[in-house]
Amino acid sequence: MTQDHLHATHPAILTRLKRAEGHLRHVIGMIEAGAHCPDVATQLLAVERAIVEAKRTLIHDHIDHCLGSPATGDLAEIKALTKLL
Repeated sequence: MTQDHLHATHPAILTRLKRAEGHLRHVIGMIEAGAHCPDVATQLLAVERAIVEAKRTLIHDHIDHCLGSPATGDLAEIKALTKLL
C-alpha cells in the first residue's frame, strides 16, 4: 500500500479485519468440532458484522478523502461506491 492511499482510519480497519479473521478461524474450528448450528451462526454473524463495518468505514473514508465534489466528475464513482454499502 502506498502512502497516497493510507488514511487515518486504515489502522482501525486492519484491526477490525484481523479480529474478524480470528473469529472466522474459530468458526471453522467450531464446524470441524461439530458445534451446534445456532452457535456457529451466531459467530458467523459477528464475523459478517465486523467485515461490513470495515467495508463501510473504508468506503466512507474514500469518499471523504479521495473524491472531489460532484462537479469534478466523481459523482459516478460515488454512486458506484454507495452500491457496495
